[in-house]
Amino acid sequence: MINVSDQHAPRSLIVTLYGAYGRFVPGPVPVAELIRLLAAVGVDAPSVRSSVSRLKRRGLLVPARTAQGAAGYALSPDARQLLDDGDRRIYATAPPEDEGWVLAVFSVPESERQKRHVLRSRLAGLGFGTAAPGVWIAPARLYEETRHTLQRLRLDTYVDFFRGDHLGFAPTAEAVARWWDLAAIAKEHEAFLDRHERVLHDWEKRDDTPPEEAYRDYLLALDSWRHLPYTDPGLPSELLPGDWPGARSSAVFRGLHERLREAGARFVGL
Repeated sequence: MINVSDQHAPRSLIVTLYGAYGRFVPGPVPVAELIRLLAAVGVDAPSVRSSVSRLKRRGLLVPARTAQGAAGYALSPDARQLLDDGDRRIYATAPPEDEGWVLAVFSVPESERQKRHVLRSRLAGLGFGTAAPGVWIAPARLYEETRHTLQRLRLDTYVDFFRGDHLGFAPTAEAVARWWDLAAIAKEHEAFLDRHERVLHDWEKRDDTPPEEAYRDYLLALDSWRHLPYTDPGLPSELLPGDWPGARSSAVFRGLHERLREAGARFVGL
């Protein structure tokens, strides 16, 4: 139903596979099984092996033997924490409540300016907006995940967190439009809808749910979707434009998740 393209990088698909199914497999996932499961979404064996090697170097996958003695890979503790944190965003079933804001204020010595770049990139990747130079802002519920991420990267000593309300002179909706590029975030939602809304509509017309087809469409949808709750931090709806596409794209992902995930699990062997 979807053509695999450059938007689905092999390394990203492997992370998505472990997040969706691999972490629930008893023991490590055999290399041969990784190759089979990635072949179903158009990734060849050499690409799987090279991507696994990169994930191993990053400390996300660790080599291990299955009970039968086959070579395989398991998730590292850091990777499990990463996936657990991501679950709260990726599989959210209700619009987030307004719980105020968390501010991240950092100061990095000039002698370590490379860490400053990493810190900015990580905060942006977690969904923080820029309130002022060195002052980043996000919905308060993102604090725990941000703390875990910065501790894992040993960047926590450079950051102070504060929690509170916006009391500025400008209306909060105007301030939010300065802190985040809302037009760019909306385009990400629209791109997801362009790729996957039709897929959901096609499945809704069907009575059958073949496991391999379900697995393929679900994995590709999840691989597209799982980045979006980081691009879009889930701002309160009253602070967003009236034609905001986020609710629609979330509904499409939830529809695909509910229809396809369990059938896909049968293809994986769960």
